[in-house]
Amino acid sequence: MNGIQDMGGVHGFGRVEREADEPVFHEPWEGRVSAMRRLMAKRAGGRPTIERLDPLVYLASSYYEKWLRGAEAGLIASGALTRQELDERTARFRERPETPVPRRDDPALARRVRETINVLPFPHRDTGATPRFKVGDAVRARNLHPAGHTRLPRYARGKVGVVFAYHGIHDIDDEDPPDGRGAPQPVYAVRFAGRELCGAGAEPGSFVHIDMWESYLEAP
Repeated sequence: MNGIQDMGGVHGFGRVEREADEPVFHEPWEGRVSAMRRLMAKRAGGRPTIERLDPLVYLASSYYEKWLRGAEAGLIASGALTRQELDERTARFRERPETPVPRRDDPALARRVRETINVLPFPHRDTGATPRFKVGDAVRARNLHPAGHTRLPRYARGKVGVVFAYHGIHDIDDEDPPDGRGAPQPVYAVRFAGRELCGAGAEPGSFVHIDMWESYLEAP
């Protein structure tokens, strides 16, 4: 969808500040949110729920705050809890911060979360599909404006690049159909000239490589 999360190439937000030796979690609650996301991935809604956050809420939230707010929205949408229940519990802890936080000790569940932290699902799918494009082909990123989640960056839509590499056939994360993933597709690394993406103000000789599913591309 066209939302505040698609900030690539957008001006006015200042420099990206890099923190030296940045830890994975700055506060203990961030680690808990990360574990919650892994355990409730299907019910909490994933990235689409984050992308539907109010733009002001999105910009004012830190990385793990976005995941927490997205999980809240997803759980409410799935019926796992209600907005009233969430607001009442939040108010209780705000008014009485000494209230004990509910705790569930489940060593087997904790072990399962730890075991999956550094494990990613194998992305390749041997479907036998023949890729439409080959390395060296000129391609144009389609000017799409989907209603759901997509990995097609807005700043590249309508721009022409060259297929730099072919990565094989992968699952696609887009909401197509809306209730789940679409069929696996060929994925290409496409090389775009900086001037093609950013105009005359781009640094001379600069290029951007973007991994793109085949449905994002067309012949120029």
